[in-house]
Amino acid sequence: MATIVMKFGGTSVADIERIRHAARHVKREVDAGHKVCVVVSAMSGKTNELVAWTREAAPVHDAREYDAVVASGEQVSAGLMSIVLQEMGVPARSFAGWQVPIETSDAHGSARITNIDPKLLFDRMSAGLVCVITGFQGVSPHGRITTLGRGGSDTSAVAVAAAVEADRCDIYTDVDGVYTTDPRIVPKARRIDRISFEEMLEMASLGAKVLQTRSVELAMAKKVRLVVRSSFDDPDQVPPLGENGDWQGPGTLVCDEDEIMEKQIVSGVTSAKSEAKITLRGVKDNPGVAAAVFGPLADAQIVVDMIVQNISDDGKSTDITFTIPDAEFDKAMTVLKEAGETSLEFDSISGSKGGAKISVIGVGMRSHAGVAASMFRALSDKGINIQLITTSEIKTSVLIEEEYAELAVRALHTYYGLDMEEA
Repeated sequence: MATIVMKFGGTSVADIERIRHAARHVKREVDAGHKVCVVVSAMSGKTNELVAWTREAAPVHDAREYDAVVASGEQVSAGLMSIVLQEMGVPARSFAGWQVPIETSDAHGSARITNIDPKLLFDRMSAGLVCVITGFQGVSPHGRITTLGRGGSDTSAVAVAAAVEADRCDIYTDVDGVYTTDPRIVPKARRIDRISFEEMLEMASLGAKVLQTRSVELAMAKKVRLVVRSSFDDPDQVPPLGENGDWQGPGTLVCDEDEIMEKQIVSGVTSAKSEAKITLRGVKDNPGVAAAVFGPLADAQIVVDMIVQNISDDGKSTDITFTIPDAEFDKAMTVLKEAGETSLEFDSISGSKGGAKISVIGVGMRSHAGVAASMFRALSDKGINIQLITTSEIKTSVLIEEEYAELAVRALHTYYGLDMEEA
């Protein structure tokens, strides 16, 4: 007998029929003799509706009451899932985050999980009950409902899986796994059977939308094996979890690198559009100059991505180039110009919108030289100019003009042999 956490996203519980379909996946695992916890999101579109209502009620509102309203979406899903499971003959009971309890920080709207006491869940599962838990929420030190922000339900599921020492956490969504790149850009993209936590974290942070970064970070820290799979698969055609938590059937296993026998040099190609570039020229090269540049941006809640610094020949000044989201461009330019009037010395500032960040990712890059060079060659063959370059152990990223983004992805996907073989 294994313990499994099954998480269903908004599209998987969008209406009663889809909830009933998702419940059949749960029943399959229960019938196989496994202990099961289920974590659910709000029905598709409901969270946005609830957020809109709070803004309509008052443009500036109490964050504690915002959380009380927005958290109600998951309570509806959890209650309906429990009702449907009971109707199928599966003993089930819904639990709100505060009942478990899922303890969080006091940052309403973007709380962090601090602790989960698994006693209630252990007791109920040992009694043969399926625990259906509201995702995306918990309880603050002051006893108030909190919400976890974007991707909160995935994070809830991983945290619950860690707390109950689950053999696996299955993330059911509207896609059947993690792909080598976006299939909408490259029809020949193929589903990856196994991917390491590190690779998944890079892909999530670089534009892949399958899993949220916070949930992957937590899974890697707690060594929680994840499987990304489609809730729309026929439950009768998917084998249940193996006796020892072995992964079977469709989907992508996200696991420790040691579980992957044959490591691809490049596992995937990602793209992120709407990237803006800003360059400061003639920055006085004094201790603390980087803090003087990026401190004001951080204070303004502007996320900086790629950073390149070049020292001038005389060693007295430097040029600093970095990227930010297009939407933050005007705000960042204003912040830096204001800093230039007080604490920051530079000769000129320039920038542009409309860039795209293209990345190749793979744990195999650690042991293979020349991956970056081959990437640059592949882009050069297509006449694509590179504006910025950053690298890490398992990824190389470049900034190019946005109009060439899809061409670059297709070219690199083919170059590294990731295209699906024709039948």
